Amino acid sequence: MSRIIGFGESVTGYEVPVLNEREVRAAAGIMFLFAFMTFASAWFVGNFRPTKIFVIAFLIDFTIRLFVNPRYAPSMIAARFAVRGQAPEWVGAPQKRFAWAIGWLLALAMLWLIVINNVIGPINMLVCATCLTLMFFESAFGICVGCKIYNALPGRQAQHCAGGSCEVFVPHPTQKVDAAGTAIVATYLAIMSLVGSQTFPAAESLATQPAMASAGTANPGTESDRCKPPAFAVALGHEEKWKLHNNCK
Repeated sequence: MSRIIGFGESVTGYEVPVLNEREVRAAAGIMFLFAFMTFASAWFVGNFRPTKIFVIAFLIDFTIRLFVNPRYAPSMIAARFAVRGQAPEWVGAPQKRFAWAIGWLLALAMLWLIVINNVIGPINMLVCATCLTLMFFESAFGICVGCKIYNALPGRQAQHCAGGSCEVFVPHPTQKVDAAGTAIVATYLAIMSLVGSQTFPAAESLATQPAMASAGTANPGTESDRCKPPAFAVALGHEEKWKLHNNCK
């Protein structure tokens, strides 16, 4: 039975408190999803209200993780339910606590900047991008950047890291990226760069296409007609975005 106030689980065979890495990664993925959605809303639409709500939710969640018990953090509860059918992978709790403290400080900074003082600017985007990067690396690759910082501090030695990354081991031959793999990735990126450099004709809304005359001749509309936002874009308040996407800027 876990304590109400505490950090990490006591598991036989582990000399330090541990956490289930599968739950931790799932929780990072859940938080990353909502963080990315609110970041996109602020970046593309200019609506910072979802960001303010998420900052408060993030701070509450991480406060519970750090100062009460990770078991009772909402994101960890949801993650536990999501991976309930998977065998646990135990990792050391001390380095996770350090990593989460970094996230908590970033959330505290965002609370002061955007929620309390309503500061809108590059510093917010930088902090958000940092949080997104940390959560993405955790959820997608199982790489805890904060844990690596913890392990690099004097007198600190992380134990039981995910994938045995704290211990020295010889990678299996299948884990190595050879010259052929490097060439494939380089070729792929070169092709996508070439594709991205091409100019594609802007898609025109069907609602603004000129009607075909019965004799088979077209009646081309004017530029102003072509760039008139349709009703759905007006209703959503996305006139400017519609114009941007239809090459009317």
